[in-house]
Amino acid sequence: MQMERNAIAHIGVSSIGTGLLVWYCLGRPLTHVREFGLALAIAAFLLWATARLQLGKSFSVSPQAKALVTRGIYSRMRNPVYTFGILWIVGLILAVGHPEWLLILLVLIPMQMVRAEREARVLEAKFGEEYRAYRARTWF
Repeated sequence: MQMERNAIAHIGVSSIGTGLLVWYCLGRPLTHVREFGLALAIAAFLLWATARLQLGKSFSVSPQAKALVTRGIYSRMRNPVYTFGILWIVGLILAVGHPEWLLILLVLIPMQMVRAEREARVLEAKFGEEYRAYRARTWF
């Protein structure tokens, strides 16, 4: 699998930020909530990075229908970058020890749902029945 440079750069920058937050958290007293947050953040980051690599050149900020990616994690769910991105943020918030920051999810989750729906419309317009069949057999 030839890895796309933008994906590697995206994951690299995200790795550095996540690594710094994990390092910060490990320097503070660990509670069960912080431990859970660290475990969730690391697992979600690894799944997010995998999904981002599998998306490859199909990644875009605005909705575009470059290719219908249905392999790997995308064979089970249509929006793993959004799903694991949210879980990654939840984990980091818990690990840092500020659960009140979870209120940001009241904005982030609806925003990601709108983005996913816009992408779905673009993909359905380009791929038609192939996309509808894919959507029927996958979760969010």
